[in-house]
Amino acid sequence: MLKKIIYVLAFFVISFGSCNAANYEPDEKINITVYEKINPAIVAIEAQLSDGISAGTGCIIKPNGVILTGSHVVEDCTDIDVTTYNGQVYKAKIIAKMGKNNDLALLKIEPKTPLKIVNFGDSEDIKVGQKVLTIGNPFGFSGTLTQGIVSRIDYTKNRIQTDAAINPGCSGGPLLNSSGQVIGINQSIYNPDNNISNIGIGFAIPINDAKNFIKSANIAKN
Repeated sequence: MLKKIIYVLAFFVISFGSCNAANYEPDEKINITVYEKINPAIVAIEAQLSDGISAGTGCIIKPNGVILTGSHVVEDCTDIDVTTYNGQVYKAKIIAKMGKNNDLALLKIEPKTPLKIVNFGDSEDIKVGQKVLTIGNPFGFSGTLTQGIVSRIDYTKNRIQTDAAINPGCSGGPLLNSSGQVIGINQSIYNPDNNISNIGIGFAIPINDAKNFIKSANIAKN
C-alpha cells in the first residue's frame, strides 16, 4: 500500500511539473531563454561625479572583464563601481571612449574568474516591427527585462528607435533580438518631461558602430 502511494505521489509530481513547463507560451519561452542566457553578461554601473552619481548598464564583451557601455554614463567621473549579476562589485577603469555623438565607452575590471559575455548580431539586418528585448538597471533595479519592437530606424542620425521601456540607468545596456544577440546599445529616451520617464520612445546605437569602435580601440592588449 505504501509503495502504491509513493508511486501515485511521484506520478503527480512529474505530471504537475510537466504541466507547469507546458504553461509557458512560445513567446514567453523566448523571453525566459534570452534573459537566462544574457543577464549573467550584463552589469550595473555607478560612476562617481563631482555632484552625484551617474548610473548605467554595461555589456561584458571579453571574459577578462572588458565592458561596453555609453560614454555619457562615465563622463567626467572620478570613480567607477561595476556590479555583476550575482552581486560582485569591482572597480573599473576607462580604456577607450568616443565622443557624445557616438556615445560609446569601454571599461575594464579585474575578475578572479572568466566572465560570461554577450554575442553581437548584425544591425544591418534590423527590420521595423521585429521584437526586441532589453536588460538594464533602471532607477537601480538591476537585471530588469523589458520588451518591445523596433519602432523606426533613423538613418539620418544612425539610431534604432524602440518602444521597449528604457529608463534612467539603462544607458549602455543591450538592445537584443529574439536570439539573444546584441543589435544595439541603449542610449537615450525622448519625452516631454526632460527624459525623466519612459513614454515608449527610446533610441539605441546600432551594434555595428560598436563593433567598429571596439576594433579601433584594439582591446586585444587589455
